Amino acid sequence: MALLHKIRPCLWFDDQAEQAAEFYTRVFENSRVLRTTYYGPDMPLAEGTVLTVEFELDGARFTALNGGDAFTFDEAVSFQVICRDQEESDRYWNALTDGGQESQCGWLKDRFGLSWQVYPEELDSLVWDPDPDRAGRATQAMLRMRRIDLEAVRRAADGL
Repeated sequence: MALLHKIRPCLWFDDQAEQAAEFYTRVFENSRVLRTTYYGPDMPLAEGTVLTVEFELDGARFTALNGGDAFTFDEAVSFQVICRDQEESDRYWNALTDGGQESQCGWLKDRFGLSWQVYPEELDSLVWDPDPDRAGRATQAMLRMRRIDLEAVRRAADGL
């Protein structure tokens, strides 16, 4: 029998797993809640309380767990949303910062405290340009931003 290896992030929430899964599946296209489990008798939280929510975001599976207040999210782990263009990047940025907090360089915390990096895919080619001067200018421009403004990074990379 072959072993099944899959990496599935498990996100620990105090008591907002269901609300988080519903929010994320509204933000991301092709997403859905797959299954919900509940605490039973003699378990850490009240019987009938949501224990886990398994959900899918554009094909990637996640588990949200209501585990109480023992742990919180921090910036050491974030999810990257690499977008087709500025319009898509802005749409995700605006949705995920609603009730959340902007940071810098395309980073943000959503309303649940989970960190995300949202940016247009072209940013990678600008900050990793083979010309170190061009890449440096693009990177410096990006470092001064909160939401990534791709046109401003292009202008900076071109020395304009």
